[in-house]
Amino acid sequence: MLLTFKSKGAADITMYEAHAKRILDLLHKDVKIGVITAAETANAVSVLEEVIGASRHHEASEAIQRDVEAHHNENGDDNNHENVDHVTFANRAYPLLDMLREAQKGNYDVLWGV
Repeated sequence: MLLTFKSKGAADITMYEAHAKRILDLLHKDVKIGVITAAETANAVSVLEEVIGASRHHEASEAIQRDVEAHHNENGDDNNHENVDHVTFANRAYPLLDMLREAQKGNYDVLWGV
């Protein structure tokens, strides 16, 4: 299912609910419907910046795990080294982070599921 974030400060952002859930869990928000109020945007920006920064320090270990998963199935058999396109957490979260920054500047809320 798709989820669309809306704010007067930025263009709408649509992402898969499963990807949005990871971000919204960090902000202690429900994935189905919710709001990040203008007063909450500063904290939300801070949390996402911290987590994105930390995730960038672990890209090597994530790449190794992706490599293992791409090359072997659950039985450990070689699968001819398939290519895996992986989108990092930082890449998925950045559009929402940008929206939150703009909402903070303009004192706007960010809504979804409405």
